[in-house]
Amino acid sequence: MQFHHHGYVSADPRVQDAAGTGIDRPVELPDETDVLIVGSGPAGMLLAAQMSQFPGVTTRLIERRDGRLVLGQADGIQPRSVETFQAFGFAERIIAEAYNIAWMNFWGPDPENPDNIIRTARTEDYALKISEFPHLIVNQARVLDYFAEAAAHGPGRIVPDYGIEFTGLTVHDDGDFPVEVRVRHTAGERTGEERIVRAKYVVGCDGARSGVREAIGRKHVGAFSAHAWGVMDVLVNTDFPDWRTKCAINAEAGNILLIPREGGYLCRVYVDLGAVAADDDHRVRQTPIDEIIRRANAILHPYSLDVKQVAWHSVYEVGHRVTDKFDDVDVDQGHDPRVFLTGDACHTHSAKAGQGMNVSMQDGFNLGWKLGHVLTGLSPASLLSTYSAERQPVAQQLIDFDREWSTLMARKPEEISDPQELATFYLGTAEFPSGFMTQYGPSMIVTNAAHQALADGFPLGKRFKSVEVVRVCDGNPVHLGHHAKADGRWRIYAFADAPAAGEASVLSDWAAFMASPESPVQRFTPDGADVDAVFDVKVVYQQAHEDVDITRVPELFLPKTGPLGLTDWEKVYAAAPSAWTTDDIFEERGISRDGVVVVVRPDQYVAAVLPLAATGELAAFLAGALVDQHAPALERVLN
Repeated sequence: MQFHHHGYVSADPRVQDAAGTGIDRPVELPDETDVLIVGSGPAGMLLAAQMSQFPGVTTRLIERRDGRLVLGQADGIQPRSVETFQAFGFAERIIAEAYNIAWMNFWGPDPENPDNIIRTARTEDYALKISEFPHLIVNQARVLDYFAEAAAHGPGRIVPDYGIEFTGLTVHDDGDFPVEVRVRHTAGERTGEERIVRAKYVVGCDGARSGVREAIGRKHVGAFSAHAWGVMDVLVNTDFPDWRTKCAINAEAGNILLIPREGGYLCRVYVDLGAVAADDDHRVRQTPIDEIIRRANAILHPYSLDVKQVAWHSVYEVGHRVTDKFDDVDVDQGHDPRVFLTGDACHTHSAKAGQGMNVSMQDGFNLGWKLGHVLTGLSPASLLSTYSAERQPVAQQLIDFDREWSTLMARKPEEISDPQELATFYLGTAEFPSGFMTQYGPSMIVTNAAHQALADGFPLGKRFKSVEVVRVCDGNPVHLGHHAKADGRWRIYAFADAPAAGEASVLSDWAAFMASPESPVQRFTPDGADVDAVFDVKVVYQQAHEDVDITRVPELFLPKTGPLGLTDWEKVYAAAPSAWTTDDIFEERGISRDGVVVVVRPDQYVAAVLPLAATGELAAFLAGALVDQHAPALERVLN
């Protein structure tokens, strides 16, 4: 964590100085706002935390509840989400309180006595093999608490406006605040009062029954399947030996997905309630908790559950639906979107694959920096069209995966030809549920793959997969990607060619260009801003850290920032193994020893892989995503 660069800090360094809209932020919801977020679920709260890093933008979040979520339904936290938490500054704290999934066990009928179940497989959890981040279980309410803290501690000081519900909106063709939003107070002295709020942009994070989705005429495409599940969070005594291990159980009496919860005692149990008749009309949702417990005991035989307390329970029918588009603009309308949908408002599916909260948060991460860039004049408004274009295919992939997983989980024993099939599927598809298979195609913010071979381990359009390097200034091993905070900045990683620091090299030529008036750093950084306000430029040398003379490193990598003009020493790294790490990022990620530039978007996805000498290509690519801050005002507007 870096601080003190704006002056000495003696209090909690996670609380950033208030700036812009965070100074004297009005308590009451104003009549006009740049961004109005509807709903405080995972997508909405992450979006608020991201927008708090843009204090020049007025952002408000309305939530019809009168306070924080007390009991969340979602609980599975995939490694990509933990990686995201790290970017927002709270991964270590939430890991400490969460349940860490180390194993997943599989149970099936005993061939000698099919009424009983036996363990058929014991598998390490996939997260142990594919990421430095764990696979966690923690209450959704706590996730929202952490994002709320990040939003309140950011310079924008964003806090939810509780007790206000969305009732409708109209998008006008003109005006500085063209989205007219109708809201109603649901709590406090103003309960029942209706009013109008005008916004530049509205984001619907308001769940599966989204009023925002209905208001813009978007439709969920898909249907419920004819299968129901009961789910309960319970405190029990039991003789089942794997009660504190995640389990998939296929029995003659039905199926269970067992997920231990945080705290050492609580456990979530998904219980198969079987096929739903065509004329059921959702009556299955009235299944009493006693029946869910009875079925769970039948499935677990010869083991049993003595339920001491039910913290929460519900019944749901599996649904797989994706909204026809994630914003309010059709392709042929000729203007940029004003209203967006995230999370359950645009994709719904079963809970058993643990994807809902995770994918929803990535919706918010994808959209947040784009809104911040457009509203601060860093990027053209056309950038916002990439949100639906990128996230809708991801949602469809999720639906396809979840449908297959749900089908496998709901099979009857006689339909299972291979007892290992579920375990094989679980491990074989590990990268997808981990959140690491998302790959955005070429666009204004992802280049084509012409130079991909220069860094095979950083696939274009996929998240930047970190490796340990050694920080030259102090010799400490650090994960290179872990310094990519959710601060709205682009990352540019320069992987040096072979010569040492200070020697003539392609890197030194590249650094000279990047310090020149023609460079993207100069063109796209506003006047008066720190030199690294838009681009965080780092270098990784091939040598060991003790062989890098930091006094001979180009000044580009030792910028002076903040009001005191202090040197940032933490942008220079060494790749060669040392006493502290055996990794060599060049080897680990297939990086050319001739040198490579890797550009990473503010949401941690690889945007470009280029040769060091391709300065023209680098400048041209970034010119498509950003607005020249030194062009005449009219030219910037037209761009």
